[in-house]
Amino acid sequence: MSSNQATGRCACGEVRYRLKTDPIIVHCCHCSCCQRETGSAFVINALIEASEVDLLAGEPEIIHTPSASGRGQMVARCPTCHVALWSHYSLGEVLSFIRVGTLDTPDLCPPDVHIYTSTKQGWVILPEGAAAHEGFYPDFAAVWGEAGMRRRAALVDLKKARDQGV
Repeated sequence: MSSNQATGRCACGEVRYRLKTDPIIVHCCHCSCCQRETGSAFVINALIEASEVDLLAGEPEIIHTPSASGRGQMVARCPTCHVALWSHYSLGEVLSFIRVGTLDTPDLCPPDVHIYTSTKQGWVILPEGAAAHEGFYPDFAAVWGEAGMRRRAALVDLKKARDQGV
């Protein structure tokens, strides 16, 4: 993404949000769970610190949804139109997975990496040279880079502190 202050909304416009900074990374997930949840061939998620997402209007409803890991995910949906705006996975509520399609300008967030390509639809052709992994990538540092790893470390520390009640 080349510009921060990106805004997004649900289909009916009741819930609106703003990203205060660029995402850490953008995933295009081709796993069968994402396909089922979205009713599409994949989902594109911009990973960003939850503290960097401002709610501008409305209040999303948080829905616990099953996931392949068995831990589930918390999906923020508009209470009226039920569009999924973002999710929280393993790091809990400190990291938001923004559904790029809900951004007003989704073209600002092309995928940095394609994951779970072993279950992608056969007719989906990845761009030549695109970073891609059959499952989840084995090395965060190789994909997220130095700046992304600093941001990830801060999120891990924040989650630990919250889990300990600090």
